[in-house]
Amino acid sequence: MLYWAAVFFIISIIAAFFGFTNIAVASVSIAKILFFIFIVLFIISLVLGLVRRL
Repeated sequence: MLYWAAVFFIISIIAAFFGFTNIAVASVSIAKILFFIFIVLFIISLVLGLVRRL
């Protein structure tokens, strides 16, 4: 999932460079959503891993 966030971020950078603002905004939005989902899932798995050790 972090891979896809990075891919959409790179697409948005390229689109912003060429002036495709709508594509850049959409790609940044998708990248942000995927990144935050990744962070939430990471924190959940970290907490569950710590709880299982106790």
